[in-house]
Amino acid sequence: MTGDGATVQPLVEDLKKRFPLHTQVQSIWLPAIEGQLALSSKQPDAALSRLQAATPVELGYTPTHVNISCLYPAYVRGQAYLAAGNGSAAASEFQRLIDHSGIVWNCATGAMAYLGLARANSLQAQTDQGVAADAARARAHAAYEQFFTLWKDADSDSPVLRQAKAEYSKLH
Repeated sequence: MTGDGATVQPLVEDLKKRFPLHTQVQSIWLPAIEGQLALSSKQPDAALSRLQAATPVELGYTPTHVNISCLYPAYVRGQAYLAAGNGSAAASEFQRLIDHSGIVWNCATGAMAYLGLARANSLQAQTDQGVAADAARARAHAAYEQFFTLWKDADSDSPVLRQAKAEYSKLH
């Protein structure tokens, strides 16, 4: 997510080589990492393609083991749909994280899903017309407010929080 693909790519190759049969590495983590790399390279379609591998297993949960997926593939997929301009699909992915808080637990993706949902609905409000646009705008307002509630004790100078407040103030 930092955009440092040159450092990450060798690590990806190492994971592929060392864990060729590890389901979580191959089906969750590598698709999420490679999806994020494609997204950082401004290739949302490539990101979505790579993330398809995670879809069948990303909601899997083994109660005897600590769940460490945080639904990153769904989060990155939501970001890719946003980058591709598909607010409806992005909203579905971010809602998936919110609806599965038992899997997400206290991962950052859980709180950031509300911001993603707000952005997705804001995008829909810009592309829809009439009543549909008004409904999307209302959903965006609600999601921003939920995000702000979660971040009420955060550093007010946080770049994410500042950006979210700026976006919220532009939402009509």
